[in-house]
Amino acid sequence: MLTWTSSTGTKTFPFTVIRQPSKTVLWQEHRRADLVYENNPALQLSWPALFFNKPHVIALRTWINRMDGRMGWQDKLKLFWLKRATAIIAVSEAVRKRCWANATVIGNPYRNQLFRKLPSAIRDKDFVFMGRLVSDKGADIAIKALHKLKTTEPNRLLTLTIVGSGPDLSKLENLVDKLGLSNQVTFTGALSGEDLVACLNRHRFLLVPSTWEEPFGNVALEGMACGCLPIVSDGGGLPDAVGKAGLVISRNNVVALAAGIQNILDHPELEQQFRQASDPHLVMHHPQNVAAQYLKVIEQASTKS
Repeated sequence: MLTWTSSTGTKTFPFTVIRQPSKTVLWQEHRRADLVYENNPALQLSWPALFFNKPHVIALRTWINRMDGRMGWQDKLKLFWLKRATAIIAVSEAVRKRCWANATVIGNPYRNQLFRKLPSAIRDKDFVFMGRLVSDKGADIAIKALHKLKTTEPNRLLTLTIVGSGPDLSKLENLVDKLGLSNQVTFTGALSGEDLVACLNRHRFLLVPSTWEEPFGNVALEGMACGCLPIVSDGGGLPDAVGKAGLVISRNNVVALAAGIQNILDHPELEQQFRQASDPHLVMHHPQNVAAQYLKVIEQASTKS
């Protein structure tokens, strides 16, 4: 494996990892490879493929454009590079449609050994949001939706836990105070590992109201695996991430989020329908099953050369 990242730990791998390779090493590794796989277009590492006629598989994990939606020269170069590939994988239907129509869609895996339901869990909280506290993740929309629900049913005090850190923390805390939700909203800061799993297992629902169009949305799988029913925005790949096991609402829409939450709370049979769909959906995203789909694409590509 070739990567630009430097080593940050002691983790070992069952294969050779070459970090920050020189041009000579890149050339040598490409020459002896049977097939080239790019985990997202990485032309700084894959340019020697121009000179060798090897099967070439590229996985698209995000959009091919600038953050503001424009197509920069880098993106045009990536599209040229995709034309040379033997096969292309997209992480969601949205990425396929926007970036490469002939791509094979294979959703992301999640860490199923970590994210799981705990037998002793007591779900004494309602909603949880987890993610970096920046504007495009929509934590403010979750808070405003909670406030709207409070105005509709003032005697029903629903709780919201916000897991994460980021530059918008103070702004979100001020919003909670301004809306009079201090007794309903809790900020935990960043959590990871078993602490995050334990937190998720205390909640019934996961809110993912991203205003940015997520290419996929692993957070939805992680919450679902811990027993949270995901309520997600309709942008990008989030609908793929939840499948039939979660509720999809209009992006950047406080009213729609509040209405979706109210609908689930008022119709337990709908909640049960989503929950029954979660286990088969999660199995599709177990690492071994996703790996098998990748291997199938790679094997097919290797026979085309």
